[in-house]
Amino acid sequence: MQEVAQRETGALIEGKHTYESITHKIASVAMGYRHPIAWYIVTAIAAAGVFMLITAIAWLLLRGVGIWGINQPVGWGFAIINFVWWIGIGHAGTLISAILLLLRQQWRTSINRFAEAMTIFAVMCAGMFPLLHVGRPWVAYWLLPIPNWTGAWPQFRSPLIWDVFAVTTYFTVSLLFWFTGLIPDFATLRDRAKKRISQIIYGVLAMGWRNSAKHWHRYESAYLLLAGLSTPLVVSVHSIVSLDFAVSLLPGWHTTIFPPYFVAGAIYSGFAMVLTLVIPIRAWYKMQDVLTMKHLDWMAKIMLATGLIVFYGYIMEIFTALYSGHSMETFLVKNRFFGPYAPFFWALLVCNGLIPQVLWSPKVRQNVALLFVISLIVNVGMWLERFVIVVTSLHRDFLPSSWGMYYPTIWDVMLYAGTIGFFTFMMFLFVRFVPMISIFEMRDLLHQTDRHRQAPAGAPATPVATTEVSS
Repeated sequence: MQEVAQRETGALIEGKHTYESITHKIASVAMGYRHPIAWYIVTAIAAAGVFMLITAIAWLLLRGVGIWGINQPVGWGFAIINFVWWIGIGHAGTLISAILLLLRQQWRTSINRFAEAMTIFAVMCAGMFPLLHVGRPWVAYWLLPIPNWTGAWPQFRSPLIWDVFAVTTYFTVSLLFWFTGLIPDFATLRDRAKKRISQIIYGVLAMGWRNSAKHWHRYESAYLLLAGLSTPLVVSVHSIVSLDFAVSLLPGWHTTIFPPYFVAGAIYSGFAMVLTLVIPIRAWYKMQDVLTMKHLDWMAKIMLATGLIVFYGYIMEIFTALYSGHSMETFLVKNRFFGPYAPFFWALLVCNGLIPQVLWSPKVRQNVALLFVISLIVNVGMWLERFVIVVTSLHRDFLPSSWGMYYPTIWDVMLYAGTIGFFTFMMFLFVRFVPMISIFEMRDLLHQTDRHRQAPAGAPATPVATTEVSS
């Protein structure tokens, strides 16, 4: 067991490192000492996407939701598709940070900070769409149970109201969890900063952190408490989002498999997005020694496992529809296979079901370029899944006389592309000003690695408290 512990812990940090070298390697990026040209190029492109987002929102507020492609019977279009897609992407951060922390999984250390930031910005992107979809976002506060001049209260039997509470709770707890984990690192940046303005900003964010035993005790208590609060949110938030569909009577939506199916899909797309972002940034900033192939391999394995769950959901959805003998459910399956939107359905089966099966091979999981391509394919496939769920269930409902087609307009596409630009822009600003990897947790991991190496053969591996390393 000792040999296994040494081998597994050592694989998470490669090369010879000291506490100072680990601190300098991570802090130097946030302190602005070095940035590759790719950072400036991607940030500039993302800034153009933010401008596109502002333009699309301004025109929408000026003209109304009629500029979108929504119609009758497809009253839900890109807005709800993108809302569910972005919420799903935000789930990997909470899973990596909270659940793996409670399970004492050390491999989360190099990716948890990055995934937490991804959660915050993905939920911000997701929250835009329901607010804009209501048509009058300036009175969106009516969705909250607060007194207003109309005397109206929200309809608590509506799943859309459930979304308001689920998403706001998820965002609040995730933001607190992310910021709490950053406090010790903000103190490190405060102490290393040379410019007065940086010292002031990081000093305020560090909230008076002085590295005392009392501070560490309160920090660890609060961090574990927030991890415990975040864990049920992983399951509850996307389950509630799935109920937007499942509580209806529409074929294709009215199914009990949606809550677990949506949760697995959320984790699937979330880990795919983590790989999509981590792989290039890992190469640009030469973080291969702290973001090792072991981390990428484990993320690929989780993506493979959740992908199998999602593919199983596809099969069971088809089976239950055919087994039910209900004419409308049977027609929905035929429409998805052979209808006007059949290419999207077949594409999602290939992207989410067939191509990820190559991850069974260790050689593929160790190939960074292939992992990056597969993660992009999964992101596309998960978006296609949401498109198929929303559009194919609506465009041909119970009455053939009301059938229609849905075609997104340029404003639909601009709004979606704009949120991608906003998400990328915020992520790259995060990389620029905030430690992308937890400094104190990496020092803790390095300390444990040194103890394993120095321990005599046969000695039990003893866990080390974070306070011992960081103080």
